[in-house]
Amino acid sequence: MSGFMAMIGQIVLMAMSLYQIAVIIYVLSSWLPGLRESGFGQALATIVEPYLEPFRRIIPNLGMIDISPIVALIALALARQGVIAIFF
Repeated sequence: MSGFMAMIGQIVLMAMSLYQIAVIIYVLSSWLPGLRESGFGQALATIVEPYLEPFRRIIPNLGMIDISPIVALIALALARQGVIAIFF
């Protein structure tokens, strides 16, 4: 049974890693003109924005700088540590 749980844990960790990469690409895409308006950017926004929005409601902008993606990535990293503690 522990082998099955480890496999489930690996799948969850891989999905979380892919999501972290998606968030990073989405944040960096704001620096490239037109990328967020492209089909790829809109598909990425559909995946990432529902996760980022609660953080944006709680955390105010610092002038023109939005730090909510940083906090969201930290929360995702902490969730990864929780998955590791549960499954391994």
